[in-house]
Amino acid sequence: MKTQFTKVDYSLSTLVDFIELGTIGLPDIQRPFIWKTPKVRDLFDSMYKGYPVGYLLFWENALGNGGKQIGTNAKQKIPRLLIVDGQQRLTSLYAVLKGKPVIREDYTEQKIVIAFRPTDATFAVTDAAISKDPEYISDISQLWASDTSRTKFVEDFIARLRKSRPVQENERYRLSEALDRLYDLKDYPFTALELVPSVGEEQVSDVFVRVNSAGITLNQADFILTLMSVFWDEGRSELENFCRLSRIPSDTQASPYNHFIEPAPDQMLRVSVGLGFRRARLRYVYSILRGKDLETEQFSEERRVQQFDILKQSQAYVLDLQRWQDFLKALLRAGFRSSAMISSQTAVLYSYVLYLIGKRDFRLEETILRDVIARWFFMTTLTMRYSATPEGQMEEDLNRLRGISSRDEFVRLLDGIVKDTLTEDFWNITLPNDLATSSARSPALFAYNAALNLLGARVLFSKLKVSELLDPTIRAKKAPVERHHLFPKGYLKKVGIKDNKDINQIANFAYVEWQINIDIQDDPPPRYVPQHLKPYSVQELEKMSYWHALPKDWEHMDYLEFLGKRRKLIAQVVRDGFAELER
Repeated sequence: MKTQFTKVDYSLSTLVDFIELGTIGLPDIQRPFIWKTPKVRDLFDSMYKGYPVGYLLFWENALGNGGKQIGTNAKQKIPRLLIVDGQQRLTSLYAVLKGKPVIREDYTEQKIVIAFRPTDATFAVTDAAISKDPEYISDISQLWASDTSRTKFVEDFIARLRKSRPVQENERYRLSEALDRLYDLKDYPFTALELVPSVGEEQVSDVFVRVNSAGITLNQADFILTLMSVFWDEGRSELENFCRLSRIPSDTQASPYNHFIEPAPDQMLRVSVGLGFRRARLRYVYSILRGKDLETEQFSEERRVQQFDILKQSQAYVLDLQRWQDFLKALLRAGFRSSAMISSQTAVLYSYVLYLIGKRDFRLEETILRDVIARWFFMTTLTMRYSATPEGQMEEDLNRLRGISSRDEFVRLLDGIVKDTLTEDFWNITLPNDLATSSARSPALFAYNAALNLLGARVLFSKLKVSELLDPTIRAKKAPVERHHLFPKGYLKKVGIKDNKDINQIANFAYVEWQINIDIQDDPPPRYVPQHLKPYSVQELEKMSYWHALPKDWEHMDYLEFLGKRRKLIAQVVRDGFAELER
């Protein structure tokens, strides 16, 4: 039987040295680190007790011998081995033994600080109390520091301990032995299964799932990001820096920060791939970036370098801050104001791909391009175009661009798809049916809110605009605008309607200022409506009824009849809002 792997034994110190040299590719030391510190503590405790801590799974790099890296970094070698399983363990061990900080999920830098109490061999997460406790080594990383003598380290610890209490000679021996045992963890044995280079990425993913008890599935983006770490590490760092800064407000300089999306590196990678290779499915892109000829199955360093050059140029275009912020204006143009109105981040990202293609490849004027992408985004988010099979649908959309050669054709193609999707049946049948839901994150609801913004609608029973009160920069104890039950929940229960799926229908909500919402409480519509309409003229009331899709004399209607009629009116408002994008 021919196996697809070899079994190799390593000591921890060898693994750490190989990571330092770059022989083993460990991208995670500069990637968001998922493990919590108590899990790292438990890892060291298990090793100290001599327990097994699991296999490592490596994948031998097909171009790992003598290949030339793209870009520059501090590694001395191209990784011969790529880590498939064991990244969190190796990151933990490398970070602690080398005293290196890790990057947390919020992109803040943090050092993993583990303490050790030699008297009873207890590991702990260092806190303020432990830092002051002479019984503890407050940071075990110091034990393996290159400028630290193990003998002096032990002597210094015992000297500090003696300042707080007596230490007898027999205890001194036990403490020294415990610290020696801790130091010797650098020789802890690991077994690695090394997959041969001929194993394909799908097989690697399958092996990973089979041996990983957590059941986490690797995707193609994971593989491509790993390749970037190996062959173009600064490119991956650029991706991650962009994503980190997208979460941090900046008042002094250009920034990717916005109120719509906090993208992850794999999401921005998809944009770069879509722009550079006109691909949404990453499977073939990954193979191409490895330098693989899809026909001959052979690997070529030259081919790899060429394909990485395409990715490099594409990513530079994608991460340009001016283009990114200009694109986000298309979402504003579509009536959307913040992430609270975004039901699909995929729709945002794929719209960005098309925006960049229109800008770079067809050189569309910004004002025209913005309107085209606004219409496209409105349609894709309303119809959930990228919800079921996002890669397949986007692949199809990109394929339609292959025969396009002019800016006019580009516009006609996208607008044609929009028109073919938003048919009369969609507006009159599909959309009203989609509104028959109690989901607070319905795409149809968000499109209605966007339409209210596009139409300049005022909040119900207010002279302030919906767009003004949905401004994401407004921060107060109370939300400036609240979703109000037109038929209040308490009132509906009194008349026998108790199912929340009926009570919380989208068609039973309208935006009001929070003070009015509190004032209405559970009053029936015939009681609260007249008093809140008094300040408004006949013309203002007509617009109010139109914007908020209120049927004539709605407050006196049967509740279920009201829902049915209002859904149709909401659908018409959404259609009218979208029509503003065609003007």
